[in-house]
Amino acid sequence: MSSYRQHLYHIVFRTKDSKPTIKLENSDQLYSYITGVIKKKNSYLYRINGVENHVHILTDMNPSIAPVNFVKDIKVSSSIWIKGSGLFPSFRGWSDGYGSFTCSYKDLGKLIEYINNQREHHKKKAFEEEFRILLHEYGINIDERFFP
Repeated sequence: MSSYRQHLYHIVFRTKDSKPTIKLENSDQLYSYITGVIKKKNSYLYRINGVENHVHILTDMNPSIAPVNFVKDIKVSSSIWIKGSGLFPSFRGWSDGYGSFTCSYKDLGKLIEYINNQREHHKKKAFEEEFRILLHEYGINIDERFFP
C-alpha cells in the first residue's frame, strides 16, 4: 500500500510594520517567484494573493518540511528577490512572525475564493482586523503585545 496525505495550510504574513510596500502592479511577479520557491520545496500551491501590506498562501505542504522552516524560507528568499528586483523600492522586509493554519480539504473552494478576493475584501477591513478574525476562527488566543 502506498502512503497518502493532505497537509493543507493557509499561511499569512505581512510587510514590516504593515507598511503598504508591495506595489499591486508588480505583485504577480512576486507571487510567481514565491510559487517557484514552493515548488522547489516539493509542495503544491493552490492559491497566492494579497494586498500592499500582506500575502496569503494556500498550499499543500510537503510533510518532510517543518512549517516554521517552510515560511522562513519563503520570507527570506522572497525578501532577497524583492530587494534585488527594484520593483518594490519602499519594501524594507517582512515582519517577524506569521499565521499558519491547518485547513480541511472540504474547505478548499471557500479558502481559494477568500484568497482570490483579497483586494475587494480589504476595501472594507484592515489587515489587523482580518488577522484577528482569522486567529479567532482558528481558535488561537491573541497575544495583544503584537497588535498596536
